[in-house]
Amino acid sequence: MTKGPAIPLERLLSFVWEDAPAGDITSESLISGQDCMAKIVAKDEGVIAGLDEAAALFQAFGVTVTPSFSDGDRVVAGATLATLQGPASAVLLVERTALNIIGRMSGIATMTRRLQEILDNARAGCRIASTRKTAPGLRLLDKKAVIIGGGDPHRMTLSDGVLIKDNHLALVSIEDAVRKAKAYSKYRKVEVEVQRPDDALEAARAGADILLLDNMPPGEVRAAISLLQEAGLRNRLLIEVSGGITDKNIADYAIEGVDQISLGALTHSVRNFDVSLDVLRE
Repeated sequence: MTKGPAIPLERLLSFVWEDAPAGDITSESLISGQDCMAKIVAKDEGVIAGLDEAAALFQAFGVTVTPSFSDGDRVVAGATLATLQGPASAVLLVERTALNIIGRMSGIATMTRRLQEILDNARAGCRIASTRKTAPGLRLLDKKAVIIGGGDPHRMTLSDGVLIKDNHLALVSIEDAVRKAKAYSKYRKVEVEVQRPDDALEAARAGADILLLDNMPPGEVRAAISLLQEAGLRNRLLIEVSGGITDKNIADYAIEGVDQISLGALTHSVRNFDVSLDVLRE
């Protein structure tokens, strides 16, 4: 399983300084020059993510990290994810930031893997994708966690691709929108969000490369694909489905002809993966 892009250390360190803008006054008042050993322990079962980021932070403060697992591995509750050795004050300074990163990223990776496995078991041949519904400041981590879980990160930013949405289409027609987007850049795929099968056909005829079938029930998704097939346009398009899809109904969207299913819930409704750090008594 791919690990996704490296997160700049400066970005990770900013999280530590957010938590300790003037240092960790508790540890500074209690601990002086003392080393310790500690372990990071999983308290849930799932797909682990964020170990690389946690290790980078601890190492930046002089702590030696020995991982027992790699990002993307499936772990059980009680598993020791990594052992730490170094200045106790550094371990305690980084502790909560590192655990927050592992907890959030592992929660995203676990949900992504679970949903992708539902589709794989249905032999749907389509892939789970995230959206831009991420926590401000955490997008790189959220998107990387999706990749680790086996999903597609979709657009990282508004600068990455053209996605013509309903609010754009309130101001300009589908045909004009696609034409203007194509004229703006010949090197970008143009995706159009549509909410009716007839609009999907119109966008395809206008030259869209990707169709986002938004908030369509499964029956309308099938109808849209049928219209595209009848018009001889289906094979040159990528079909994405989104809107109102959960773990409860995702199997209903495992429809032949759907290439991708995107869910904001992957990143906007994260169930944190429980993980702890325990300092070992000598």
